[in-house]
Amino acid sequence: MKRFLTVGDIGDLDAALKEAAEVKKTPFAWQNLGHNKTIIIIFFNSSLRTRLSTQKAAMNLGMNTIVLNIGSDSWKLETEMGVVMDSDKTEHLREAIPVIGSYCDIIGVRSFAKFEDRDAEYKETIINQFIQYSGRPVISLESATRHPCQAFADLITIEEYKKVKRPKVVLTWAPHPRALPQAVPNSFAEWMKAADVDFTITCPEGYDLAPEFMQGAHLERDQKKAFEGADFIYAKNWSSYEQYGQILGDCHDPRFMKWTVDAEHMSWTNDAKFMHCLPVRRNMIVTDEVIDSANSIVIPEAANRVVSAQVVIKRMLESL
Repeated sequence: MKRFLTVGDIGDLDAALKEAAEVKKTPFAWQNLGHNKTIIIIFFNSSLRTRLSTQKAAMNLGMNTIVLNIGSDSWKLETEMGVVMDSDKTEHLREAIPVIGSYCDIIGVRSFAKFEDRDAEYKETIINQFIQYSGRPVISLESATRHPCQAFADLITIEEYKKVKRPKVVLTWAPHPRALPQAVPNSFAEWMKAADVDFTITCPEGYDLAPEFMQGAHLERDQKKAFEGADFIYAKNWSSYEQYGQILGDCHDPRFMKWTVDAEHMSWTNDAKFMHCLPVRRNMIVTDEVIDSANSIVIPEAANRVVSAQVVIKRMLESL
């Protein structure tokens, strides 16, 4: 494996899930793979689970880990080509990337959408420069459009907790005071469509994901209808794709606050498990009662971030 950005990069999902189960059972069985190997994990944005889980996964495999926070641990980096560098950006990615590549064996990159240019961000210009210029395998630790390590962990979690062969999984929009990227819901939709699940998206008008992520999923505007018979509820906020990066009205408006997942919402389901990628805004995305309930699996879901990252890094080490 030379890169990990999309569900297609993982190959056969059944094989990946079986490998994840093996890794979770014996996480230290492949330490020889990472002996004297180094991973550099680069963050253009802050992180908790992604940073810690990726470091832990790499260390489980015997690797040396280096974390680089752009702008605080390094120069500010220019990401656009053809610009006159007369502002606060001291170094260009075009030089920084091959230098970073010369210091390591694998690179992980996290870079959020800035909501400045939808076309450029959906072309994944930053992470694709790392793929093009580093000469190393590259892992997306969340990009402008996708968060594959999270989606893989989500699928692992569903596989562990499902009670029927083909569960109903619902991705529901929920309110948030800030404009958030579409990366997590995009990847979740992409992975659920590839998995053996009955997948539904429910969101207000104006919050449809990009067409390539909506296509093949069942869209239900009525949240109650969407929740009926659901085995898993995955709550997440995202900003508008059509009106790129915008919040369409006051998030405290009752029309949007009614999308907050509470006990009544969960009563519409088939005793569903509640999922969220974290961090979560309590009593905006989900009420305390739901996230603290026995049906909340957000902590096991977060723990599986180590497993998903370790499978990916393991495969990359095996391909070196």
